[in-house]
Amino acid sequence: MILDSIDWTIIVVFFIFSLAIGLLASKKAGKSYSEFFLSGRNMPWWLLGVSMVATTFSCDTPNLVSDIVRQNGVSGNWVWWAFLLTGMLTVFIYAKLWRRSGVLTDLEFYEIRYSGKMAAVLRGFRALYLGVFFNVLVIASVSLALIKIGAVMLNWSAMETLSVASIILLIYSVMGGLRGILLTDFFQFIISMIGAVGAAVILINRPEIGGLTDLVSNPAVTSKISMLPDFRDNNALWTLLILPLAVQWWSVWYPGSEPGGGGYIAQRMLSAKNEGGAVKATLFFNIAHYALRPWPWILVALASLIVFPDLLSLQQAFPNVDPDLVKHDLAYPAMMSLLPHGFLGLVVASLIAAFMSTVSTQLNWGASYVVHDFYRRFVNPKASDKKLVMTGRIVTIILMILAGGLALLLQNALGAFNILLQVGAGTGLIFILRWFWWRINAYSELTAMIVSFVVALFFQFIYPLTGLPELTDGIKLVSGVAFTTVCWLIVTFATKPENTEKLRSFTKLVQPGGPGWKKIDNELATEGEKKVEKAKGWDVPSGILCMLWGTVMVYAALFSFGYFLYGMYITAISLTGVTIASALLLNKARKKLVIR
Repeated sequence: MILDSIDWTIIVVFFIFSLAIGLLASKKAGKSYSEFFLSGRNMPWWLLGVSMVATTFSCDTPNLVSDIVRQNGVSGNWVWWAFLLTGMLTVFIYAKLWRRSGVLTDLEFYEIRYSGKMAAVLRGFRALYLGVFFNVLVIASVSLALIKIGAVMLNWSAMETLSVASIILLIYSVMGGLRGILLTDFFQFIISMIGAVGAAVILINRPEIGGLTDLVSNPAVTSKISMLPDFRDNNALWTLLILPLAVQWWSVWYPGSEPGGGGYIAQRMLSAKNEGGAVKATLFFNIAHYALRPWPWILVALASLIVFPDLLSLQQAFPNVDPDLVKHDLAYPAMMSLLPHGFLGLVVASLIAAFMSTVSTQLNWGASYVVHDFYRRFVNPKASDKKLVMTGRIVTIILMILAGGLALLLQNALGAFNILLQVGAGTGLIFILRWFWWRINAYSELTAMIVSFVVALFFQFIYPLTGLPELTDGIKLVSGVAFTTVCWLIVTFATKPENTEKLRSFTKLVQPGGPGWKKIDNELATEGEKKVEKAKGWDVPSGILCMLWGTVMVYAALFSFGYFLYGMYITAISLTGVTIASALLLNKARKKLVIR
């Protein structure tokens, strides 16, 4: 693959612009570590929402979607479409609670919710577990996708690709902090979407594809286009639809789709001006992430089945690519290599932008955990803002080096995705309930994290050595969820509840309300405090109703786009009507929420 001068010019201009934004934001970022990690808590909701979308639009996302579509068809995307449920739960229930908590990171939550040394241990442990181990695994997965893009489109080695992209993103991430990342996310998201949509249009109209009508009627594609799995195939129905909708969305912790909110989504919500801004930002994110963005990737993945029908054809087309990297996720960058010069440079820049927007956020988010929740909390509590910002910058560089090393050991996007799901299996329910059930304590959370991690290691490394029949990813996931949930429930009831004063202070600050806090509400010190709590009301039932209408709205929009593309206009128009109706019902239900 050889880029010409216009392609390289576009790529170089993109790099220069990204660096300029980061450098412009660097002056404010160095003022305080709150500014470096939360950009002063005064960001507009639309910028935060776009940043959330940009972060989840990584260069490995179209690779992952291509991997899924080529192996399991369009309906295979339910493995991540199901996370819309937890996303909408975050929008209408948890976004305002996070903003109300006033914490700098979501891990600081542990010491306002739990008491004693165990709360501190949990905060410190999770700072390193998520900020280093889990974060490095996510960045490595994203970096793997960039390596494949570089191998196909630039004919670069893995080290060359990682070195060039990482140096640029480290400069603006280290200098500009979260503010610089938010601003570059906005620019990079525009570039990424232009590249994704434009590439899909150009590739679908290539002679060997023949346009949308010929694409969806091609024998190589017809068996893959259904948005629902074959209900006659019990295995596909269970794996692709029932498991994600019935179990996965609430039980699995996954970056960007955490039950109860959390991670870099929480970081964005905590950066909002107020609770309303946090709600609007996360709503925009979920609509754009699930309804607007997937179809360009899906169409390219379907087209790749015609051009590169199997792995052998991919290997033959790109003989210089390491055979270990030739998996189905290579099909997306392979299709990009067919684009004409000029637009090819824009697409390469858009894929690099997708990589940089995701990794810069992951680095800043991970560094905030290490600096605020470990270094400042346990190592140097009296550190100055200048010292904390410098430490954050050093940690950012170290995390990128570790992730780059791990990326060289991974092979495909879907495999990394399944590993992440398994590691977080069984922890999701506790992240949902800890806000609304006083009995959950620090031991509950610590147990869930340790057990889920051990179970993931068992299935990944030990079970294959036992000689027992191979298990599907679905069976591993359900087993991990069940075992982890049973373990943390046993520990919850076997250990003492949190200190009553700590629980009271939490309810006063966050005001979660509901039957799960009735015991603590009844123990509040004064009658005046009780009346304040009662007057504000418990709006979780209204939030759940909003979640349901929001979910229907986004799924209907997602499917209507698909059916328009498939040329099934009656179905598409009907689903558009469902989208509009559910949006109106959502707006009506939203007015009953208590949002400051």
